[in-house]
Amino acid sequence: MPDKDLLIPHNFLGIPDKYTDLEKSRFVILPIPYEGTSSYNSGTKAGPQAIINASKQVEFYDEELKIEPYKVGICTLNELEPDASSPEKMVEKIFRVAKDLVNKKRILIGLGGEHTISIGLVKAFREKYKDLSVLQLDAHADLRDSYQGSKYSHACVMRRINEFCIYVGVGIRSISKEEASFARREKIKLIFAKDIKDNPGFVDDVLKSLSKNIYLSLDLDFFDPSIMPAVGTPEPGGPGWYETLDFLKKVIENKNVLGLDLVELSPLLGNITSDFLAAKLLHKIIGYISLRKKSK
Repeated sequence: MPDKDLLIPHNFLGIPDKYTDLEKSRFVILPIPYEGTSSYNSGTKAGPQAIINASKQVEFYDEELKIEPYKVGICTLNELEPDASSPEKMVEKIFRVAKDLVNKKRILIGLGGEHTISIGLVKAFREKYKDLSVLQLDAHADLRDSYQGSKYSHACVMRRINEFCIYVGVGIRSISKEEASFARREKIKLIFAKDIKDNPGFVDDVLKSLSKNIYLSLDLDFFDPSIMPAVGTPEPGGPGWYETLDFLKKVIENKNVLGLDLVELSPLLGNITSDFLAAKLLHKIIGYISLRKKSK
């Protein structure tokens, strides 16, 4: 973290502009403050800015990896203005913007906003990488065909992604009867939170079910609400900080992460704990990916 007078307000981590050139940066962050189908706690539209604000308090140096990940280049783009006309049109807008960035062969990071944004992002990667699979970290199955009149609700995101890309869901602990039936019928791999605890073998099960090239979709309600209360729909019984980092590190060491999203932060007034966790988590993921790229 640099001196406060050197911080760049718009940039993730507040990093100096010389490390944020789009053509030279390995990572590109696209803030997407979209909130069109929230069904419980609102506020996800404020998530991207809250994460960027909190990131300025994250140290540049990663004590675990012994590197400063930002030096590989992290370009933070301007927020993508939401299309309020319909979720479908917003998904299409995200797809068009993401497609251009994917073609530049950057590791694209979508900052939500609600989980619906993942559909457009994954679609852009799937068009270019035919062997793509998705790793979903989430408390909810999100497999409804329609919810509150929309097929593009945050509760339907994995149902839509499943239509064009295989995926594995991890950390699930909320699923309807209809969603469970659909998952069994379609042979969708879901690993429930209760089956993760004291079971390190689940990681190998996940790795075997994913292709080489993957997209990571991380709904922050994956975490237990004791450490991540600021989400749209919190669910008890989620994983903690270090077990999640261990899991992500193993995935990133064994798979090629082409892109990812971090969604569903709904900031709480006067409580910045969740904002900082999200920012620190993204910094850790960037570090893991950077280290893997160096070793290949």
